[in-house]
Amino acid sequence: MEALSTPTLPPGIRSRFIDNINGLRVHVLEAGFEGTGRPCLVLLHGFPELAYSWRKVMLPLAAAGYHVVAPDQRGYGRTTGWDVSYDTDLSSFRVLNLVRDTLGLVSALGRAHVASVIGHDFGSPVAAWCALVRPDVFRSVALMSAPFPGPPTIPIATADASQSGRTVSPARRALDKLPTLNPPRKHYHLYYSTREADGNMRNCPQGIHAFLRAYYHHKSADWKENRPHKLQSWTATELAKLPTYYVMELDKGMAETVAPHMPTKAEITACTWLAEAELSVYATEYARTGFQGGLNWYRTRTSGRFQAEQEVFSGRTIDVPSCFIAGKSDWGVYQAPGAFEHMQEKACTRMVGCQLVDGAGHWVQQEQPEAVRRSLLEFLQTAGQG
Repeated sequence: MEALSTPTLPPGIRSRFIDNINGLRVHVLEAGFEGTGRPCLVLLHGFPELAYSWRKVMLPLAAAGYHVVAPDQRGYGRTTGWDVSYDTDLSSFRVLNLVRDTLGLVSALGRAHVASVIGHDFGSPVAAWCALVRPDVFRSVALMSAPFPGPPTIPIATADASQSGRTVSPARRALDKLPTLNPPRKHYHLYYSTREADGNMRNCPQGIHAFLRAYYHHKSADWKENRPHKLQSWTATELAKLPTYYVMELDKGMAETVAPHMPTKAEITACTWLAEAELSVYATEYARTGFQGGLNWYRTRTSGRFQAEQEVFSGRTIDVPSCFIAGKSDWGVYQAPGAFEHMQEKACTRMVGCQLVDGAGHWVQQEQPEAVRRSLLEFLQTAGQG
């Protein structure tokens, strides 16, 4: 595997590989790597993204004095050492092993700690767990687009209850009732956990490039129907208020779900945050790897197999300085009812603030990179990590 080479990667960002990271050969993008003594920032991408997703903020952060490192995470891009199959052992994709990947990267860089770990989308919970489990290493954390409600809880005061054992969670009950709605629906996490999901997106009739264009457009501020608001509860009827990229029609895959929202040629030309040449980088990488590596992250969540080890941290909070950044048009802020509020009120004890950025949907660091740069630098200064 060669380093990433594309004219759309800004000069000053280098692509290289770091070997022997928890069984991986990790591909990273770096900025501000010249010299020594710079505080380090680790940027963790989400789905369906890559280290490349951070290209617009890396150089500005480096110009502020940081060594900025963005890996292709396990299951993505040019990082190798993970199993591409659906039938792989999912344990390597569980969140605590993803934390181990990040720790290994920090150690390989010769760092005892980093100034901040910054995660977007599914990278946000990984960053959160990094800060929760190893606050000595990850001195602050910025969460983007996906709120972190804290670790799962262990049932309390059940010793003398008339009935013991686990009950079905409100979230699980809501997901199970989605197929009974009219029209019948399903949650995208459950869809992403199916054997068919990778093939549906990878081999879609419109091709990966067009699929990704529609997918990114549908979740961005460019799709004017993205007008997110708080959901009142974990019920099927409330979840059905989410756009179809989150709560899908039961008989459709994601390729069919986003196809009607393909932007026009004029809209594509006007899309300054994701030019066709930039989109081609994503399309080329996913055409080569498929989507299964990233989908396995969702499967570890829906399987329930790894919740017990996370319950070891029940009651623990993130006590390093933290912040939350998302687009004002990002439904990701509210897709899990109560998570946004719980993050601020309980899960993060030193949350500096939450910023919802004008003119951005889900892809906030690409749609509005200057606002994200400004917010991150203000946060790092407040957190004492400047």
